[in-house]
Amino acid sequence: MRSHRSYFVLLILFSFALALAPAYAANRDIVQLQTQVDQLQQAMTQMKQSFDERMGVMKNLLEQNTDAANKVTAAIDGLQASINKQQQDRAAQVDQISGQIQALTDTMDELKVRLAKLSKQFEDMQSAQQSMAAQQTQAQQQQQAMAAAPPPDVLYNNALRDYNGGSNDVATQEFGDYIKYYPDTDLAGNAYFYLAEMEYKAGDYPKAIANYDLVLKNFPSGSKAASAQLRKGFALIEVGKKEDGEQELRHVIQRYPRTNEAAQAKERLRKLGAAPTRGR
Repeated sequence: MRSHRSYFVLLILFSFALALAPAYAANRDIVQLQTQVDQLQQAMTQMKQSFDERMGVMKNLLEQNTDAANKVTAAIDGLQASINKQQQDRAAQVDQISGQIQALTDTMDELKVRLAKLSKQFEDMQSAQQSMAAQQTQAQQQQQAMAAAPPPDVLYNNALRDYNGGSNDVATQEFGDYIKYYPDTDLAGNAYFYLAEMEYKAGDYPKAIANYDLVLKNFPSGSKAASAQLRKGFALIEVGKKEDGEQELRHVIQRYPRTNEAAQAKERLRKLGAAPTRGR
């Protein structure tokens, strides 16, 4: 475009030069100048034609590039829209799946709690069944043992006979069998007492005290209650628990005042230098 304007300016200047040239210029020079002007006009025409052709090509290329760019932009916009839609769909699916997972987790926690309760109930039932089975087995064994055991009066008389005869090992076994087979009879208290007596004579005072206590606790109105408390007092004194032993002897005097056991308790307290009743 700039070259076209330059040629046009030259043409104008050249025309002015012709107008100002002297009238006496030679015709040959004029002809030459005219020829040059014609040549310049042809060259300018060719340049303009070439320029127009190039401008057309460039315009065509520009339009093609513009169309291609528009197509690419449209494709990008479509792809972006598709990606956005997919992301939205996936987000919705993720939210839905997350909700389902949370619901499943809650259900699982609830099932775990129920399972724990059921397991506890099953364990309790199993323990109860085992306990009942053990009790039934024990009852059956006790019934079988009682069926095989001698009658209570025979077993007790045999034990008492061996005790009085000094056969302490045999008597201990027999009194133990009596308590095992007939624990709720009145003579069971006597059996505990005689076991305690043999332990006392053997110097095993703690065991003797324990069996005297069983007589006093389980058979407080039995025939051996007074003797058990008296002998318990003696055993306590033997193990060094003098005050406790004296207290037991005072209880004998208070509870059984006119018995032989009360007299023995008073005599023992006298030897110990203690009053039969506290405070005197």
